[in-house]
Amino acid sequence: MKFIQRELSWLDFNARVLAEAEKQDNLPLERLNFLAISASNLDEFFMVRVAYLVDESKNHDEPDYTGMTPQEKLEKVLQKAHDFQMRQVKCLDEILVKLQEKKIKICAMDDLSGIQKEFAENLFYDEILPVLTPLAVDPARPFPFLSNQSLNIGVRMRGDEGENLYAVVQVPSILPRYISIPVKTGRLFLPIERLIAHYLPKICSLYEISAYGYFRLTRSADFDADDDTDDLMEEMKRTIKRRKRGSPVRLQLSGGFDEDLYNFLRKMLNVNKKFVIQIPGILAMASLSKIVSMKDLGHLRAKPILPLPAADFMGRDDIFAAIRERDLLLHHPYESFDPVLDFIKAASADPGVLAIKQTLYRVSGKSEVIAALEQAAEAGKQVTVLVELKARFDEENNIQWANRLERAGCHVIYGLTGLKTHCKITLVVRREPDGIRRYLHLSTGNYNDVTARLYTDIGMFTCGATFGEDASALFNHLTGFSMPPEYSKLIIAPENMKRFFLDKIDIEIENAGKNLPCGISIKANSLLDYAVVQKLYEASKAGVPVKLLIRGICGLLPGVEGCSENIRVRSVLGQLLEHSRIFVFENAGEPQVYLGSADLMPRNLDRRVELVFPVEEPDLRGRLLDVLDLMWRDNVGAWELGPDSIYQKVEQKGGRVCAQQELSRLAAEAYKNLYS
Repeated sequence: MKFIQRELSWLDFNARVLAEAEKQDNLPLERLNFLAISASNLDEFFMVRVAYLVDESKNHDEPDYTGMTPQEKLEKVLQKAHDFQMRQVKCLDEILVKLQEKKIKICAMDDLSGIQKEFAENLFYDEILPVLTPLAVDPARPFPFLSNQSLNIGVRMRGDEGENLYAVVQVPSILPRYISIPVKTGRLFLPIERLIAHYLPKICSLYEISAYGYFRLTRSADFDADDDTDDLMEEMKRTIKRRKRGSPVRLQLSGGFDEDLYNFLRKMLNVNKKFVIQIPGILAMASLSKIVSMKDLGHLRAKPILPLPAADFMGRDDIFAAIRERDLLLHHPYESFDPVLDFIKAASADPGVLAIKQTLYRVSGKSEVIAALEQAAEAGKQVTVLVELKARFDEENNIQWANRLERAGCHVIYGLTGLKTHCKITLVVRREPDGIRRYLHLSTGNYNDVTARLYTDIGMFTCGATFGEDASALFNHLTGFSMPPEYSKLIIAPENMKRFFLDKIDIEIENAGKNLPCGISIKANSLLDYAVVQKLYEASKAGVPVKLLIRGICGLLPGVEGCSENIRVRSVLGQLLEHSRIFVFENAGEPQVYLGSADLMPRNLDRRVELVFPVEEPDLRGRLLDVLDLMWRDNVGAWELGPDSIYQKVEQKGGRVCAQQELSRLAAEAYKNLYS
């Protein structure tokens, strides 16, 4: 059975992100943005996936379904990650040349004029030096604890008797990484670590400095909370503390790093050589996003795709009346997230609303959703919120939101033991003249107004009675001790979602055998579940055409003779992060379309509460089929996976098609037609 190894597939995905930074026809800050994204992605990859492989290689030596042992996987991943980081360095050098042509430069102290040096010196003594804490290492002062991803300067000095002395200066993360130096035209940025390094003789004035270098430590963040606890909130707080002190999984050094200083650091940090890499140039490239986001440099970035008012909601003052007329669809960020916020705000203020129930996985820093739920609770409505405390890297944020909601009088729960709750659903229970009616918002993405401008997601509003009954049953299961119910419309993981997908594929296989119309089309972030991949191979062998839009990890290998000739796999990248999940089954000529929160990975199907739901309105189904068709016609950000496990850029034949720009144009056209 052909199966692509998970971590290697992910590195291929990040290479496609980096390829956008390498595109010569992209504007320079657009390129820099993709480079920063690729660096941020790689940081998290080391913290989570490399850390996992390290633990796995210590505890197991059996090959997995790819035929590779944990140690073999780790070695291949580290080599591929090393090559990738060298490619990032080359890419940055090319971008910096392009920026200099636009009079934008990341400079060194030697590049500054006298007046500019005076400005930098004043800044150093007034704002930077008071924050610095140089830490000497000697018998009385042990090597300091270095926080995850902190940028540091290692210093080697010569003692009175010629011996080596060492110190560490941590670059304060609370201060801006790039200092804007006054210049007549263009922009000049001085990395703060270069300014600090220039004044090291003042900071470490007791001894002569022999060498210094920049370094950055990445620690394991692969920690999960112990579900066998009496207090999940306190356990999460302990888990967050453990993560900050995780074992080192990568040590990045600046180019030309002093050998004695390197040996000292490696000994103090207990880092194996294979986890050490020298990076010529700038460390922590993710920080370059700070330059990308500067408003006065917008002309050097691609024109942003801005949300427009959704045509279906324009002129509709009563959102409940609009939903009663028919199911409604929102495609973010082409269409604004505002109707989702309006729905929750209207529910919090409407005297007829009795209860609001909602799941929250990731929310923004200043969430209007949270504010509306607080108002609803303070107004006496029954508000139940499932806040997932175990959302990786959002744990602290979610703990704060949970505490705040509880103070407002909301019923806050933290999910089911042993499972993350990843589904996206809001249920509003409203008393109306003809009785109780339930209104729903179901989505592929989070209730986060910030990422709703950056991620492509799709949400649906409905007040269908069966949908409402299923939603009530789901929340009762999540909040109480009821048995998992039998759902009529909703497909829920881990109870029945994997079986649902396998059964749907089986039906397409049966239809192929009967010469009936058959086919499978899926858009998701990742495809890794072994049983699903096997079943898709079975479908291909039966003659079922399978089209997969998988943005990131894909364990399936298409186009293999005798196995997957009828399967095609593409990955589409662009300005926006493709995040929506769409599942289409041809169903003998009457296509069934589903949306949901779940990717086709073991964690989604087996270890999370996920939600997939049918789209039943014919015009909404047609709209989603059009989205998939457009994504398949994309030849700007599309890559196709071959049977050799290599992605090739899709050639532009028959004219340029950028799906994201076209979807933005269509949203603008629908909005314009409303007023024409």
